[in-house]
Amino acid sequence: MRITLIAVGKLKERHWREAAQEYIKRLGAYATLKIVEITDRDVTRDEARAMEQEGADILKAIPDGAHVVALDVKGNQMSSPDIASWISGHGLDGRSHLALIIGGSAGLSPQVLARVDERISLGRITLPHQLARVVVLEQVYRAFRIMRNEPYHR
Repeated sequence: MRITLIAVGKLKERHWREAAQEYIKRLGAYATLKIVEITDRDVTRDEARAMEQEGADILKAIPDGAHVVALDVKGNQMSSPDIASWISGHGLDGRSHLALIIGGSAGLSPQVLARVDERISLGRITLPHQLARVVVLEQVYRAFRIMRNEPYHR
C-alpha cells in the first residue's frame, strides 16, 4: 500500500516533528509513505485567497491514480477498526494508493473538496493541523496493526 499524506504547513515545534517521525518510522514496515508539505499562507489578510492558493498547491500534489481523501470535520466518522477495514477494503478493491489531505488553519478550498473521492473525519472537534497530522499517522499505523492482528494498546 502506498500512502501520500498531503498536509498544509510544516511541523514547527520539535514535539510534533518527533511524534510524526515515530509513526513514520513505524509505518515503514507496512506501507510506503510519502509526506508532501504545502506552504501555509497568511490567512489573516485574506482567508479566501489563502485557501485558494493552498488549494491550488494541494491539487498539484495529488498523485495520479490515487484514491483522494480529505480529512474534513463534516466527513464520515470511523472507529479505529473501521479505519483498518476501510484501508483493507481499498487494497482489496485494487486501490493501492491513498492520498490523505489535511488542510491548514482555514480548512480546505472548495476546489479541493470538489476533487476528493471521499471525506473522513477525525471527530466533531477541530484539531490544529499539526496535531491532526500526528493523529492521522497514528491511526493509519494502528489500522495496519489491526489488519495484521498484531498487538496494540487499547
